[in-house]
Amino acid sequence: MAQPIPLNLPARNPRAELQARLQNAPQEHAEALLAAYEVLQGLHDRGIFELLRGALGSSDKVLEILVEAAKTPDSIRGLRNVITLTKILGSIEPELVEGFAKSLPEAIAYTKAHEAKPPGPWAIMMPFGHKDFRRGLVLVNSMLEAFGRNLPHEEPDKGHPPS
Repeated sequence: MAQPIPLNLPARNPRAELQARLQNAPQEHAEALLAAYEVLQGLHDRGIFELLRGALGSSDKVLEILVEAAKTPDSIRGLRNVITLTKILGSIEPELVEGFAKSLPEAIAYTKAHEAKPPGPWAIMMPFGHKDFRRGLVLVNSMLEAFGRNLPHEEPDKGHPPS
């Protein structure tokens, strides 16, 4: 009958393994350590560590100041506006934003290239003959119409007649 083969594994010492890795780290990662030391020295030279130490020491006061600043009506409106703008940007197709990003510098360059005096009435009417101008005009008109539809309805002032 077969005899079992004894398996004698040496006892593992995780602490000794970690100590060995730690001792070999400076040789294996010398370049990275030097770069990290340079970054640390730069932060120290600029007083960042003093700033962080002070912030940690007075973290309750810093938190109190931040909370008080966040409770102001301007801050609340600002946060709400940021959230709304994020929703707007998320709803726009990226191709439309890319088209706008490409057309804006082109339009600025075109405007700068022409003479400095304002165009006459005929020059203003000329673009209506171009289909791309009319397509852009439809977008702007649609946006203005939707914007007007979504403006809050307020009662007119007694001093101003309704429009």
